[in-house]
Order: sequence, then C-alpha cells, then structure tokens
Amino acid sequence: MESQLGLIDKSFNVKYSDGVREALDELPDSFTITDPSISGHPIVYASRGFLKVFGYSENEVLGKNGRVFQGPKTNRRSVMAIREAIREERGIQISLLNYRKDGTPFWMLFNMCPVYSEKDGRVVHFLGIQVPILRRRNSLGGGIGRNGGVCYDGGNCREYVYKCCRREVCSNSIMEVDRALSVDSVSGLDHTEVDVEGPCEASDQEKTKASVAVNNIMSVLANYSELNGRLVSDRRCCQSGTSLLSASLNISFGRIKQSFVLTDAQLPDMPIVYASDAFLKLTGTILFFNRLLET
Repeated sequence: MESQLGLIDKSFNVKYSDGVREALDELPDSFTITDPSISGHPIVYASRGFLKVFGYSENEVLGKNGRVFQGPKTNRRSVMAIREAIREERGIQISLLNYRKDGTPFWMLFNMCPVYSEKDGRVVHFLGIQVPILRRRNSLGGGIGRNGGVCYDGGNCREYVYKCCRREVCSNSIMEVDRALSVDSVSGLDHTEVDVEGPCEASDQEKTKASVAVNNIMSVLANYSELNGRLVSDRRCCQSGTSLLSASLNISFGRIKQSFVLTDAQLPDMPIVYASDAFLKLTGTILFFNRLLET
C-alpha cells in the first residue's frame, strides 16, 4: 500500500507541473499548503521561510496537521474559527499564538484561503500564510522606552513590539527598519517576554504583507497548474458537483476509525468517492484515491 508521503507527493505532482516546488522555494514568505482530501488534512508543502521561523526541518513537517504548532496558551476560540472556515471552505485572517519547535511562543497573523479547481470548483488545497507580528510603536515622534521613559524619533532609536514583547532597535537608516520585519530577523528574536494572554492585533503593514504573499503564491500555483492542464484559483468559478466531497466532510470522515466506503449513485458505474483509512489498510489498495487525485 502506498504510504502517506506517497499521497503527499501525488497531491502536488498530479495537480502542478514539474518545477512548482522549486518556484515556491524561491519565495521568501512563511507559508504552508495542506490537502483536505487526505486523511488528517496534512501539510503537503512547507516553505523555507516557514521552516526557518518555526525551527523545523521539512521531514518533520510534511504529513503533519497544523495543530502541532499550537500550544497550551493558543486561544481555542481562534482555533475553532479556523476550523469553521475550513468547514465552510472560505478564507480567514486571524491573529494566533503558535509555538516554535523549541517551545517558545510567538504571535503571528494567520491568513488562510482555499485553492479551488477551476474545472469543478472543489477545494484542492488550503494555503496558509504566517506573518510574525512585529510592531513599531510610534506616537508624535516618541514611544515608550524600555523603563517606561520616552524614546524619541529624533534620535537613532526605534522601538519594536513583538506584540506585547518590547524590543528597542537602534538604527542609523530606515533600511534597518525594513530588515527587522524580515523572516530572518524575526526567526532570531528572543520571545521570552511575549504576553501569551493576548489578544494581539496585526498592523496594516502586516496584513498587507499577508495579502501580497497570497497573490504571489497563487500566481505560482495558477501558472504551474495551467501548464499541467488543471488550473487552480483563489476564487470558486463554479459550484462543485455532487460527486465530490467537501473539504469539511473529508476531514470529518477522516476521524472515523471504522472501515467503510462511500459511492456516488449518480455517476456511471457508481464509483467510490471516499474510503476510510481502515478500509485502505484492510484492502491494501488506494487505486481509487489515485484516480480521484487525477480528476
């Protein structure tokens, strides 16, 4: 029987032409791509920016569900809001407390959007952007200093707030400011003073950065899917047919441990449209699933 890693590779190889991974690797953003049609809704691609921010290797991330990056202080309501967006197959932008591999918490702006097949409107992937929340506090030329004093913009000092974690960054040029917002700088910050209770709101700059990242990534996916004859889009162009299960149903069925299959009586030969993990293990075959991936 083909392994889950084989399904993950097929999730990309069938939908996109050769070179898509290399093209995505060139993007600087932190993001993941997940496949709701695979049991457990696993990550099928993780960007280099994501691996750098979270401190994991690619092998440690692929095949995992995004909940492994949550921790004891992650807001349950925020998690439920994300699950509801997945169930309704829509996008969401929300601030979320996540944890790096070494256990340190940090606030991020999580922007998730579905990736639709232009052929039938079904969700083939979910794209998740992670923008670490790193903010500059500046009011009328001044800000709150480390000890409660005032740090004026007239000097070289710029105060940054990793949300509720204060950091003073001294700079002689505005280029230093931009560099502080990069993935490289964020991944090296000390997060020990983060206020894990929140809530923390992202700045307009961070929201814009997330939106730009979505556009750039979707442009790559659209280009490489069109070359493969299976164009995808961030907008649903048509309603999915009754023969295709929604992302929420795939995820829900994946939690059932019994051996079972679902068939569609409205299609010729009444083909299988879903089979549980237990069924796959019992029969030792996933040929029908490969056929679904190729549609």
